[in-house]
Amino acid sequence: MKKIFKILTAIVLLATIGASNANAKKQDIQILTANNENGKITKDSIETAFKSNGFLISGNNNMNAPFKIRFKAGNDFKMYRLMFVYNPVLSSKLAKQYPSIGLLAPLSTSVYSKDGKTINISSLTLKGMSKITKIPETNKDLIAIYKNMRKALKDALPNGKFQSLNYKIQKPAGALVTSFEAEFEAEGDMEEAKEGFQEEFEGEVEPLGFIVAGFTSFNEDLTKNGIDTYDFYDTYSICKLEVIFPVHKLHPEVGAFAPCTMYMYKKKGENKMHLGFPSVHNWISSVDIKDKESLKPLLDAQKALADVLSELTE
Repeated sequence: MKKIFKILTAIVLLATIGASNANAKKQDIQILTANNENGKITKDSIETAFKSNGFLISGNNNMNAPFKIRFKAGNDFKMYRLMFVYNPVLSSKLAKQYPSIGLLAPLSTSVYSKDGKTINISSLTLKGMSKITKIPETNKDLIAIYKNMRKALKDALPNGKFQSLNYKIQKPAGALVTSFEAEFEAEGDMEEAKEGFQEEFEGEVEPLGFIVAGFTSFNEDLTKNGIDTYDFYDTYSICKLEVIFPVHKLHPEVGAFAPCTMYMYKKKGENKMHLGFPSVHNWISSVDIKDKESLKPLLDAQKALADVLSELTE
């Protein structure tokens, strides 16, 4: 009887693990958690782990400092950082066929600790990357980015374990990517015309509270890696404190989507410029956000940024 009971217990355990793994594959984000009571895991050690796995660090911002200055409030987390990372070689391979890879160049993560003893890093899963870019989950280069990300995470938090997440993935209330096209026929120098548009864009969004947390001249890496498809391809990392501050209180893992990466490119032989950014519907649907305190600033920011780009591309 005891032997039968043990066999049944093993079967139930295996079924539970299988169900857990299957459910994990349905999630858009992943959270790796590790004990850090000895303090050996630091900002620098995390960056080193990502660099050794082919990533560049586009930004690693301590959000507690601006939170305290802007909102005059105590910090809910001992540590809350938004780190965005970028794999130039693999991203370049994808850009020839999938311009949408710019939405992940760079990738966003949040690094956070509530008590200073346990540290977490949230990031997108393969499903989450595919969902935003529409690049098939079977694409070998997208898989390579994801595998490198997993390896970097494990190297960064060597004693870490991925949490078992059970978010109920919602049906998005709007498009997951907000995109625009604009006629682009430079009468003079193309670079000057592009920079003029970018200056106008930055001048419009900064008074609305948006912060340009990073800028990547993606086309430089494309050219280095033999991709000669674009006249220009730049990406912006855009954040708004009035959004991330209230949302991170209940949903610190949303750093997997923040700052959002906006692409801006023009292909050779075309007279159109393409712009796009991941909508906040990714945040809402993937992490099952329902509280009004989070929803309102998210939707307000979505509308504000979309309105600016709509006006500039008319």
